[in-house]
Amino acid sequence: MTLQDLGWNDAFAAAFAPFEKSGWLPARLIRDNKITYGALLHDGEQLEVVMSGKVYHDAETDADLPAVGDWVALDVGSENVIRARLPRQTCLSRKLPGKSTEEQVIAANVDVVVIVTDAGADLNLRRMERFFGIIGRSGAKPVVLVNKSDLFPAAQNEAAAESIRALHPDADVHVTCAEKGRSLQVLKRYLKRGISVTLLGSSGVGKSSIINRLFGDDYQWTDEVNEATGKGRHTTTARELMILPGGGILIDNPGVREVHMWTDEATLRAQFTDLEDLAAQCKYHDCKHRSDTGCAIRAAMSAGTLNAERFAAFQKLDEEIEKLRRNRKKRQMTIERRSKRDQRTEARHTDDRWDPEHDETPHNHRRR
Repeated sequence: MTLQDLGWNDAFAAAFAPFEKSGWLPARLIRDNKITYGALLHDGEQLEVVMSGKVYHDAETDADLPAVGDWVALDVGSENVIRARLPRQTCLSRKLPGKSTEEQVIAANVDVVVIVTDAGADLNLRRMERFFGIIGRSGAKPVVLVNKSDLFPAAQNEAAAESIRALHPDADVHVTCAEKGRSLQVLKRYLKRGISVTLLGSSGVGKSSIINRLFGDDYQWTDEVNEATGKGRHTTTARELMILPGGGILIDNPGVREVHMWTDEATLRAQFTDLEDLAAQCKYHDCKHRSDTGCAIRAAMSAGTLNAERFAAFQKLDEEIEKLRRNRKKRQMTIERRSKRDQRTEARHTDDRWDPEHDETPHNHRRR
């Protein structure tokens, strides 16, 4: 095994160069154990490592802390300490569930993101739009597997694939069946030496079965499918990076139930260029697309050329991103106010500690 097998490239080498003189080693994080991490070295050795206090305190948010897929500078010794995290080339993340405005990193330095769904109850085009939104911001390539094709008629599988292609023409969409090996054949197109691929999707859509096929054995135990819901219980409970025997890097994730947006307006609008083109045809540039005269959006929905659900989804995502932007700005202002308050408090304490008998600074140079 070499660093290149783990996804190392010239850009990472250049970022790591300042740390070489300290005798530290490059390593890639393969697991987050909450308190410690699992790290992989160039020779295939796995180590349990801890994060230095400096790395922790230098992080402005939790999203800046090391995550699965990150490259780090590792001080190998009695404790095996992470001394620095190298800049990420891509970052797949979402907003933490709930009312939080924090970013949650799903996987770092990923080249290809594979969404696994099926043509049955799991198919949700509005959720798929959200997946495409966070993938678009990450910089990775989107791929979709309409899996478990053996459970549904061929026409239903193809209709599902076509509806997904219509959402994102640049995404590669494949109809597959993990049990018959079709998923394996498709994924081998992307799993090349040094290429990092991550799987996303709901629980029970066949991600564990796909991984078992890739490894050639029952690498992960898979549960039986519930006959009422068509779901199985996904066995992945934590993110993990794995080097595949035939080459390529796979990052597995627990089942994703909620896809909270963590993206920007430009990425969103690039995903809905059809709506942008229609809106440009409205009679008034500030058209609200409700009851305005000459609204091209309303006309297209009336004519049946624009899906009303797709437009409603765009409005909801747009509002969600705007709310996230406002909350992030408010949070940043709060952090800045607290920082200024702490600086003033520290300055007052410094003045209180000043002893004129031991201060050699000229009086006119002292801070007043």
